[in-house]
Amino acid sequence: MIPLRLSEIARITGGEIHDALGGSGADPLVDGPVVTDSREASVGSLYVARVGEALDGHQFVAGARARGAVAALTSRPVDDLPCVVVADVQAAFVALASALIEHNAHVVVIAITGSSGKTSTKDLLLSVLQRHGETVANVGSLNSEVGVPLTVCRITATTAFLVLEMGARAIGHLAYLTRMAPPQIGVVLNVGTAHVGEFGSQEAIGTAKAELVQALPATGFAVLNADDPIVSAMAGQTRAHVIPVGESTLATVRAVDISLDPKGRASFTLVTDQGSAPVALGLYGEHHVGNALAVAAVALAVGMTPQDVATALGGARPLSRWRMEVHERADGVTIVNDAYNANPESMRAALKTLAIMGKGRRTWAVLGEMRELGDGSTAEHEDLGRLAIRLNVSRVVAVGERTQPIHDAAQLEAAQINGAVGEGSTWVRDVDAAFELLRHELRPGDVVLVKSSHDAGLRLLGDRLVDDGLMDNSGSEGSS
Repeated sequence: MIPLRLSEIARITGGEIHDALGGSGADPLVDGPVVTDSREASVGSLYVARVGEALDGHQFVAGARARGAVAALTSRPVDDLPCVVVADVQAAFVALASALIEHNAHVVVIAITGSSGKTSTKDLLLSVLQRHGETVANVGSLNSEVGVPLTVCRITATTAFLVLEMGARAIGHLAYLTRMAPPQIGVVLNVGTAHVGEFGSQEAIGTAKAELVQALPATGFAVLNADDPIVSAMAGQTRAHVIPVGESTLATVRAVDISLDPKGRASFTLVTDQGSAPVALGLYGEHHVGNALAVAAVALAVGMTPQDVATALGGARPLSRWRMEVHERADGVTIVNDAYNANPESMRAALKTLAIMGKGRRTWAVLGEMRELGDGSTAEHEDLGRLAIRLNVSRVVAVGERTQPIHDAAQLEAAQINGAVGEGSTWVRDVDAAFELLRHELRPGDVVLVKSSHDAGLRLLGDRLVDDGLMDNSGSEGSS
């Protein structure tokens, strides 16, 4: 964080200093991390005492102090730390984040949104821009009204690039986040069906995502997916210079000659108006080509060359957990844990990658529920079951009460293809049942994809399967 005295924080937030401890600590210097979890506090921290549905952050001020926090942002006086008391902690938190951006007048704020791929693209952009200047980006998927200001508060006086993944659960969310941290560059990856149950329609999702490009200045850049018609149409809603990206000939940053290696990693030629360069990604799945093009457009806009971009893209590796995370077990089983989140688009991409990675091997698609799909949920789950069989996945394992449509559709599809009742799918009640099935039936050479929405919990199943590779079936340590 850019160091600030508590008195400066009070001025920024419009709050009043309360110091029950008294003495020289009345105006401490906050030069450590800003945290909303007292367990993450360290020397010099500011603890933001938010009040949630289940917990009141004011109860944990003493814990923050024990870990080194020197001050707190609160809505009532506390006795454990000098604090700035404000009427609305969230509003004050936002004001602090905005002020820190103003303190670093040269920082370039880059915002990324989309129905899928936000975190992978954010991580990829962080890897690339770090070669060009000091870069700060969200940790994991901290992309909400809490995660964004937490990320902003990590900038220093020398930060050159601030990369902000921004999520939206309703109309107005992105407008709120962009007022807090006004971007100079905005990236819209896609408009899919994730959260359609909350928004009501794909068009409404598009309206929400367009708030990002509407917030851009005339001197800024809007990086838009030219292969997505809803995103491409956002060009008419921004003052910024538009950079279309994709495989379309309309794109000014595009990929040609795309190919996949046996592990499902993409190579392509990056074509730009500044020249071309070959790219070989270290990430798994063809869907990363679109993410890489968005990253390339941003990197070129801030001054990197096509060759520098290509080299940086090739050197990037996954930074956030449970996103096409590939583990090669000592027994020859490959686990692909992509179960941080799921929607129809990302599910299809993952299944296609499994088919490529598992060519000539036995493949397993362990699929959990996709949530927040609204009235189309059953049909979307059925489509996945059919697609898995059409891709010649050896075995589908549908996990959880609401995945019965995956199993039923897979069975019917297998029956139609094989001319008999299909045996390509199994339904199990929960994660424990899936684990027991897999640990007894997996054999060397198998490739297992684990994919579901976050709350379905299959990411933890993936971890258990990886750990099980370190043990033999009797539960003792296996040799490697």
